[in-house]
Amino acid sequence: MKNLRIGLWVMAVIAVGLFALFAFMLAKPKNDFVASAMIGQPMPEFTLEPATFDRPGLATTDFADGQPRLLNLFGSWCIPCRAEAQTLEQLERSGAQIYAVALRDRPEDVARFLEVYGNPYTRVGRDDLSETQFALGASGVPETFVIDGQGVIRYQHIGVIAESDVATLLEQLRLAREPL
Repeated sequence: MKNLRIGLWVMAVIAVGLFALFAFMLAKPKNDFVASAMIGQPMPEFTLEPATFDRPGLATTDFADGQPRLLNLFGSWCIPCRAEAQTLEQLERSGAQIYAVALRDRPEDVARFLEVYGNPYTRVGRDDLSETQFALGASGVPETFVIDGQGVIRYQHIGVIAESDVATLLEQLRLAREPL
């Protein structure tokens, strides 16, 4: 009987401790920024075949021409990628040059996606095995990187680009024109 009471007290103390821990974690301010280990690093080496019939493929060397640009990772099968399509077109209209990597996709599906949702991309490479995605440190789609004119990753946006993110991305592109 005494062991049962001690066990109940121990369980009560553990429950109170867990409750206090949860309350503390909920009271901490949320940080939405995910620091990427790739920021400030050169892009990994890759050469990708074209993902569509009307756009050239993509290689690391395409990013070393002195002009900063966005690199968007997407898939025709990705529902959130559809949600950001209009915002990517808005970025293109604002002067952003956008390259893309289509992940685990067929050319006909990519072409259909771009026909339906718009095509803000100058180049679209095909990453059938997600090798480039993983080399970039991307965990999913959509993800967008700001790459400076020397091929260095300057910023990473994880998830859907909303209209409220346009100013930040344009500012990051502007900053990518300046040396590190």
